[in-house]
Amino acid sequence: MNNLKNFTKGFFRENPVFILLLGLCPTLGVTTSAINGLAMGLATTFVLIGSNVVIALIKGLIPDKVRIPSFIVVIASFVTIIDLVMSAYVPALYESLGLFIPLIVVNCIVLGRAEAFASKNTVFSSLIDGLGMGLGFAFALTLLGGLREILGSIAIFNWKIFEGIARLINPATDYTQPDGILVFVLAPGAFFGLAYLIVLMKKISK
Repeated sequence: MNNLKNFTKGFFRENPVFILLLGLCPTLGVTTSAINGLAMGLATTFVLIGSNVVIALIKGLIPDKVRIPSFIVVIASFVTIIDLVMSAYVPALYESLGLFIPLIVVNCIVLGRAEAFASKNTVFSSLIDGLGMGLGFAFALTLLGGLREILGSIAIFNWKIFEGIARLINPATDYTQPDGILVFVLAPGAFFGLAYLIVLMKKISK
């Protein structure tokens, strides 16, 4: 597989969420807004890249009997880094994501790429794989979060669409933002949104 196919497979052909149906717990849990989905996706991308590279470097030194525990230790190290960085520099976003940042350790996408790809390929190929799968995951979470935010709050990235447009036209306007569809803000909205996006991506991938 060439590097371009290795990178792009995570967006459509092997998208972790829409095609492989992996990592659905954070997908359904944090995508109440586009910014939450993007932040969770980028945090997972960092862990994927770091763990893939390190595992590809040390795969020859790890005894087969302790392969999986060793992978988890490497993954946990990068999760600790991103957890501390986010809590220090973006505390509000860190609070909104809650326990889902530490739970990246047990995200099946990260461990799956370590076992299926990084432990069998070169460092550079593993880096490209981690970047592609991570950005594909971020793309899926941002798309679902954006869909739920638009339908549930009529906003995108916390920008109220109708109110924002009205104030761009007339800054002195006292426009009131209409309400969205409440179900998309709540937990069932994540299932509805994900179901329709999976159908759409299946159509596109064909």
